[in-house]
Parts: sequence; structure tokens; C-alpha cells
Amino acid sequence: MNKTEKSEMVSLIKEKFQKSTAMYLVDYSGITVEQISGLRREFAKEGVSYKVFKNTLVKRAIAEIGGFEKINEQLVGMIGIAFADENYVAPAKIIKNFSEKNKKFNFKGCYIESTFYGEDQLKNLASMPTKDEIMSSIVGSIAAPASGIVGTINAVIRDLVSVIDEAGKTKAA
Repeated sequence: MNKTEKSEMVSLIKEKFQKSTAMYLVDYSGITVEQISGLRREFAKEGVSYKVFKNTLVKRAIAEIGGFEKINEQLVGMIGIAFADENYVAPAKIIKNFSEKNKKFNFKGCYIESTFYGEDQLKNLASMPTKDEIMSSIVGSIAAPASGIVGTINAVIRDLVSVIDEAGKTKAA
């Protein structure tokens, strides 16, 4: 790789780090190409991109950006990086499931926004609700009182109609 290609690659890495809300590092040594292809498909379904860069280029990009220094310690061996935009929990769930199936695949750590989470935090990250789950929960919480109010109003109207009907029957008799 010549100097121009390296500087272009560093620019690409910087762009990925700056645009992503989360970056997950994994050690993929011992994993087959077929398994990595399957992993990439899983990531793509969730809008997550998975890239492999030279560790030295990632270190150079981090030095230029600043703020991701804890990743430097993790950049040893065969490292892949999953970049997430809005759905920052999806990579954790995918990585956890994949690493349970393939014991050689290891989570190294991640940055979500500006906070670093170490390899011991994967289980906690994977158990967090996704953005869609949070949104549906909020909508459900908002809709529940509204449906209760509608039910109460309908019951009052139904009772009022029954009273008026009974009063009409009483006067008619």
C-alpha cells in the first residue's frame, strides 16, 4: 500500500469513527471466511457495517481524531470493527450470539458515543433494549391511558343512554 492509499484509508477510518455512534472491536482470529460472511450479513440486516483495517492505520486515524485512545490497547492481532449508526445495541446482540456459537470469536471492547466499554460488558450491552423496543414501549405507555379514557367515556355514555331509555319506558307505562 503506497502513501496515497494509506492516507485515503486513514481518512475513511476517521470518517467512520466520526459518523458512527458506536464502534465494536472483535478479535476474529480462527474464524473462517464463510463465518465472517455470515456475520457481515447479520450486521447488514441491522444497518451495521463491519470492516477490517490495518491496526497501524486505525491507530493513526485515532491519533488524528482524538478521544478514542482506549481502542489503541485493543488493537492487537486480527481486529474487526463493527460501526453502528442509530442502532448501537444491535452489534452487541449479534456479537454475543456469534461468539457463543464460535468460541474463537472474542469481543474486545467498544465505544458508544464517547464512553468505552470493556470486554466484560458485552452481556450488559446485549441485554439493553434497542431503539425500536424503547420507542414501542413509549408509544404503548402513552396509548394505554388514552384507551382507558376512551373506555371510561364510552361506559358513561352507555350508562346515560340506559338511564334515559329506562326513564322513557317508565313514563310510557
